[in-house]
Amino acid sequence: MNNFKQISLAAAILCCATSGSVFAQAAQPAQVVPIFDYNPSWYIAPTVNGMYPDTGFGVEQHGEGGGLRLGKPISESWDIQLGTSYARARNNGTTYQQNLLGVDALYMFSRDTFRPFLLVGAGAQEDRLSSSVAGTSGYAPYVNAGLGFQVSLNDQWSLQADFRRVHGYLRDNDFSISRNSNNYLMVGINYAFDKSPTRPVAVAPTPEPAPIIAVITPPPAPTPPPAPRFEKISLSSTELFSFDKSDLKMPQPKLDEIAAALNKNTQVNNVVISGYTDRIGSDKYNQKLSERRANAVKDYLVGKGIDAGRLSAVGKGKSDPVVVCTQTKRPALIDCLEPNRRVEVEQITIEQRVN
Repeated sequence: MNNFKQISLAAAILCCATSGSVFAQAAQPAQVVPIFDYNPSWYIAPTVNGMYPDTGFGVEQHGEGGGLRLGKPISESWDIQLGTSYARARNNGTTYQQNLLGVDALYMFSRDTFRPFLLVGAGAQEDRLSSSVAGTSGYAPYVNAGLGFQVSLNDQWSLQADFRRVHGYLRDNDFSISRNSNNYLMVGINYAFDKSPTRPVAVAPTPEPAPIIAVITPPPAPTPPPAPRFEKISLSSTELFSFDKSDLKMPQPKLDEIAAALNKNTQVNNVVISGYTDRIGSDKYNQKLSERRANAVKDYLVGKGIDAGRLSAVGKGKSDPVVVCTQTKRPALIDCLEPNRRVEVEQITIEQRVN
């Protein structure tokens, strides 16, 4: 009788947790998703520059300057940027200046929060070299190549930094060199004129779970074992882990109740522990985080005496969200997406006798 009471109490707790998860999902009649996986809006990109000039100009000190570019994503993998930049270096009374006007193509390796890229470009350059006794200037075409990254701050703002080498072809001029290679470090901020367009997508409501009915039979007449019941327990990630972490908080009373029920009912097998994350971050990172969280719950139950062969842990990343959020500020978005960060323990078969 005592064993039965303990099993009944654990089953009631698990059913309540499951019902709360279902009701939260059914309360969302529709969701809004981006039309593109990236923001296709034009953006403006002011920069500050550091220049390391070619030694052939006789100016060995680094210089500084600024620039302004206009950019646009044209596909999932490519951005274009066109604009101008200026830099100046001085050394022992000699001043070297360079103006660049051109267009760059950026190959984006990712459209997540952190977006590394390679760039190639071409354009026209103006070089000026002056001192207290003479001055020289000239125009030439150039090509450049480099690498850099963007970091998204929100839907419209992002940071950009890149290192590039500008190779100019100096022809028919008064400089002592016919070619030059200047190195630039450019850091700036990008502002998109529009937010990424979205469209509503209907979500079918989730049906309520079927009620569990206990069949009462008077003892001591023998009764056949009841049909197995498959139950799903949804545990809030906030109760289990800190944000973006996979180490369990302590204590864990709900996991202790599940462990006690499994220890009392050794016939319960094939228990699947599924870890989920929210949509913040890359798919690869979220998949790994959900696997670590599921394994953390499994290891906890094993530590309570449960045979590891009865348990399996899987990570499902940011799939199957129970809520959809459109907040633009990161703290509010993290709070809204809390129900998506969860661990589900499912396919538990519990045989019980009700007196």
